[in-house]
Amino acid sequence: MQVPSHYPLHGQPHHHQQQPVTDVSQKQLERSYRDTHVQLNEFEIFRTVGTGSFGRVRLVRHKMTGVYYAMKVLKKAHVVRAKQVEHVNSERRILAECDCPFIVYMLGTCQDRTNLYFFMEYVVGGELFTYLRRYHRFPPPVAKFYAAEVLLALEYMHARNIIWRDTKPENILLDSRGHVKLTDMGFAKKVLDRTWTLCGTPDYLAPEVIQAKGYGRSVDWWALGILIFEMIAGYPPFYDEDHYRLYEKILAGRIQWPPQFDAVSRDLVSRLLTADLSRRLGNLHRGSADIKEHRWFAEVDWNRLAAREIPAPLIPPQKVAGDTSNFDKYPETSETYGDYTSEDPYADLFLEF
Repeated sequence: MQVPSHYPLHGQPHHHQQQPVTDVSQKQLERSYRDTHVQLNEFEIFRTVGTGSFGRVRLVRHKMTGVYYAMKVLKKAHVVRAKQVEHVNSERRILAECDCPFIVYMLGTCQDRTNLYFFMEYVVGGELFTYLRRYHRFPPPVAKFYAAEVLLALEYMHARNIIWRDTKPENILLDSRGHVKLTDMGFAKKVLDRTWTLCGTPDYLAPEVIQAKGYGRSVDWWALGILIFEMIAGYPPFYDEDHYRLYEKILAGRIQWPPQFDAVSRDLVSRLLTADLSRRLGNLHRGSADIKEHRWFAEVDWNRLAAREIPAPLIPPQKVAGDTSNFDKYPETSETYGDYTSEDPYADLFLEF
C-alpha cells in the first residue's frame, strides 16, 4: 500500500479504492441494540489492541449479534488515584451523546468491583499514527483529507459545547473504508464559557492552556494546526523531551518551516498557530467556516466529505471481520473480568456505569 502523492478531494473515485470486508448489517445492529448499558457476559473477549495508563482495550464480539467491538477497560483504583473520576464520567456522558460518523460510537458501558468497561465500535484500520510512522509524512493532499474529516468532527462537538482537548495521531482511527474516527474522550469536556484545566498532550497544548488562562474551543483549532504540520512534516512544530523547554518553545511560537510547505499551507497553519486569540482561525466570529473557506481547502467538497462520499487515500488492509493486523501486538495479562464477589469500594463514584 502506497500513499498517493496526488489526491482528489472533490468526490471522484481513484484507483486506490478497494472493497473492504464489512458486515453490511453492523450499523443497523448497533443502532437497534444500543441502550448505553450492557452486561459483560454478553461478549466474548479476545486479544488486546491497545494499552493505556489506566487499563487496556480488547477486541470483543457480541454473542447475540456477532458484531465486533472494542472493550476499553479502566481500573477503578488507578482512575481514583490519578484523580480522573470526573474525566471518566464525563467521557461516558460525551460518548453517549455523540452520534457522528467521524467519532467512535459507544454501544454502552458496565462495571464490576474492579473495572469500568466501555464498549465501542471496533475501528479496524487502527491509528493514523501507525500510517504516519510507516510513511514518515503524508503528501499535502493526503494530510488535507484527514485534516478536513477531523475538522468536521471538531465542528460537530463544538456545536454541542464539547471541546476535545486531546488531538494527536494516536487518537485518530481509520475505519474499514479509510475514514477518520476520533477516539478517547477522556479529556473532552462540556464547556459553555471557559475552563482552566491543564490537560492534553504536551506537543499539542495551546499557549493559553500553558499560561493557565481560561480557554474554550480555541485550543482544538490550535491542535488542528499542530496536526496538519505533523502530518506534512513528519514531526510536530514544537518539540523537546523536557516539558518546560517545550512549553517555552510553544510560547515563543517560532516555527522552522520544512520545504514540504508552500505559501498556502504555511498561511493556514500560521493562522491556526497564532497565540493571539483575536486572530486565530476558528476562534473568530464565523468559527470553523473561516478554516473551511481557506485557500488550502479550496478543492474540498464539504458536503460530499460530510457524507463520506469521497474515497479515502488509504484503505486499511482487512481480511476478515475482527481483523487485528492493523494494531500493534501487546503482552496479554492473566486478569479476569466480572468480579462481583465482594463490596465495591468505589460504587458511589461511577453511578452512570
